[in-house]
Amino acid sequence: MKKIRLPLVAVCMLAGIVALSSFEGKPKETKYNVKKLRAAYSSGNSAQWPAPNIDESAKATYQEIGHLPPVPYPADNPASPEKVNLGKILFFDPRLSSSGQIACASCHDPQLGWGDGKRVAFGHDRKLGERNAMTILNAAYYNRLFWDGRASSLEDQARGPVQDKVEMHENLDVMEQRVKSFTGYKPLFQKAFGDDKIDNDHIFKAIGTFERTVTSPPSRFDLFIDGKQDALTDDEVLGLHLFRTKARCVNCHNGGLFADNQFHNDGQTLFASPNEDLGLYNVTKITADVGKFKTPSLREVVFTGPWMHHGNFPTLKDVVFLYNLGNPAPIPKSYKGGRDSLLPKTSPLLRKLDLTDREINALIAFLGSITTTPRRLNPPQDFPK
Repeated sequence: MKKIRLPLVAVCMLAGIVALSSFEGKPKETKYNVKKLRAAYSSGNSAQWPAPNIDESAKATYQEIGHLPPVPYPADNPASPEKVNLGKILFFDPRLSSSGQIACASCHDPQLGWGDGKRVAFGHDRKLGERNAMTILNAAYYNRLFWDGRASSLEDQARGPVQDKVEMHENLDVMEQRVKSFTGYKPLFQKAFGDDKIDNDHIFKAIGTFERTVTSPPSRFDLFIDGKQDALTDDEVLGLHLFRTKARCVNCHNGGLFADNQFHNDGQTLFASPNEDLGLYNVTKITADVGKFKTPSLREVVFTGPWMHHGNFPTLKDVVFLYNLGNPAPIPKSYKGGRDSLLPKTSPLLRKLDLTDREINALIAFLGSITTTPRRLNPPQDFPK
């Protein structure tokens, strides 16, 4: 089994979660009629489902969980098989980086849930980044990209890592000229765009088009809500019910994406610690955005760890424990003041849940039902010369 070494702040945090869980006492067991829940949720009609536990503040953006909709494509970048093929080659081509050793696929590996399996990503000269590499699975459905939402499209997002000093460490104009120097790319651009013009606009449109193909197939959950009653186990049915009710997960993780396309402070700013990250505030400079991060999709979540923007949670049980406790986010005693305007305010959607051990296990089991069997994707065998 692979060992994951966590920074000291994460170890202390996880130890605190376990300690708090031990001393809070055992929540009372609730009796559930799983047979009735199975019949309701597999009826093929969400109107027959029990009412979700939704806060008033979340109702404006709430959508019932269900199937993924068709992938949306920008009007100025329609899809074609030729453009997908070009984008795939560029996605795996390490020559887009200054070292010639780092590709988009270095941090978004299809064999690692389209992430990299590390707490935080590393890039040029093996430098460590500051955040966990988000999976690109189902990124086509986000209206803003990166943990802090600083990109508005996949085309825009693809530019960021190339020129980031810690990631691919390359000037965009230099990268463009290098791609042009490989004459083997010309016919691929001709097929994808109708001419052999090679520039950054076409490069990132091709990559964005390929990334929009990285989506989840129907899961056992999708089959279940369409009427296949035996697609989920009893624990998974109970977990589905808890996800929508007592555990309150659907306040943020809703719709077919299991994400609300919003930003929330989930108590993980780690204010005044070595791992402090102010999230969305770094982009907007609006104090109300301190500590807010994009809600990630929970589809395929079993394969996308470690979890959270800092990657400090090596198991899903750690994540559920945190939410069960209401996401405590104490300010460290070492903080001496001076930055009070940036003190993070945890989302009011968070509260203690009093989940039992059985309920926690059922919730985690349900997450397995929206995770599908990984599909093998063969990377390009060679690159245009």
